[in-house]
Amino acid sequence: MDETTQAAIIDALEEMVAEVAPELHGRSMYGGQMLEREGGDAATAVGGYFGYKNHVSLEFSNGAQLSDPVGYLEGKGKARRHVKLRSVADIKAKGCADFLAQAVALG
Repeated sequence: MDETTQAAIIDALEEMVAEVAPELHGRSMYGGQMLEREGGDAATAVGGYFGYKNHVSLEFSNGAQLSDPVGYLEGKGKARRHVKLRSVADIKAKGCADFLAQAVALG
């Protein structure tokens, strides 16, 4: 993935977060952006997004609890799940706004 595509995906994710969950606070961490209910408090993390060589990962701290009838969420851990994004269009196509809204609603 080239840097331009990765930057466009991250920009689009930032816009989506601002629309769906403006109450979340972003914090640079682990080479990406953590999304927290209370800025600076990792215990309140909802998830985050991170750029990798071939994709951008949108991650959810309690993703195993999210409804995912189509199977876009990946991961086999106890709690975390992620969606791999390779284009800006993937954000809508893979239902990222719905996943974020669900994650925020978990409280």
